[in-house]
Amino acid sequence: MPFAILFPGQGAQFRGMGADVFHRYPGLTRFACDVLGYDLVALCRDDPDGLLSHTEYTQPALYTVNALHTFERAHREERRADCYLGHSLGEYNALLAAGVFDFETGLRLVRRRGELMAAASGGGMAAVMDTPEERLREILAQDGVAGIDVAGYNTDTQLVIAGPSDALQDAQAALRRRDVRCVPLRVSAPFHSRYMEPARAAFEEFLGQFAFAEPTTPVIANVTGRPYEKGAIVRTLSEQLVAPVRWTDSIRGLLTHDTPLECEEVGGRSLLRMVDGIRASSPSFSPA
Repeated sequence: MPFAILFPGQGAQFRGMGADVFHRYPGLTRFACDVLGYDLVALCRDDPDGLLSHTEYTQPALYTVNALHTFERAHREERRADCYLGHSLGEYNALLAAGVFDFETGLRLVRRRGELMAAASGGGMAAVMDTPEERLREILAQDGVAGIDVAGYNTDTQLVIAGPSDALQDAQAALRRRDVRCVPLRVSAPFHSRYMEPARAAFEEFLGQFAFAEPTTPVIANVTGRPYEKGAIVRTLSEQLVAPVRWTDSIRGLLTHDTPLECEEVGGRSLLRMVDGIRASSPSFSPA
């Protein structure tokens, strides 16, 4: 039975996260605070200024907490994964777990990624429920809504769209007129869309400063829904900023194995619920 470990991304953060692991890894925690230049523990524990929901703070905080949970898991000698997957930001924890880079390198990468993504503005994202992509595009075309990208394929019943503020508002209005449920996401920019191209270019240049190993365990890439290709770390991580998160393809590819898929999520259950939804819409596959 293949065993996958999943890492959540932005949106999984909450006040009080990390309380169960910070004290167990005081050296790494202090090191993270030094690299970031602020008290990460206070940010996660108290969030006194409401900064935990800001992209440039969310990403290094969640990466660090996910990493400490992963180290704790290894310390307890729990079952080793056959593959790793992360949703958006979570992919960095998957790559860390697979030995592509060390904790410090990953922290520096997500800090810069968060800064670049936070600098983008003028748009947003929304989750669209129970509407296939073909029907979504048909609705937008019928109402003359342009400039919208599909930014995520979370399950067969949930897509994520992204675009400039005006276009996104028009898209949501068009969907509501047809009684399609559309939920705005609390983000500051149209992530995983063409509008992140300036951030992609800057991040690709930044990535070029680092050396990366090949994964010791397969990591499924958001960009392709397939395992990372050899020598493709820089290209894939930079492309991730402008490409949709192909989570449905990622999970469905694992469901094609002859034996049932078993999954464990680090720090939550939101991704497991997505897996359950994808599995339920794939009746030819045996349940785990």
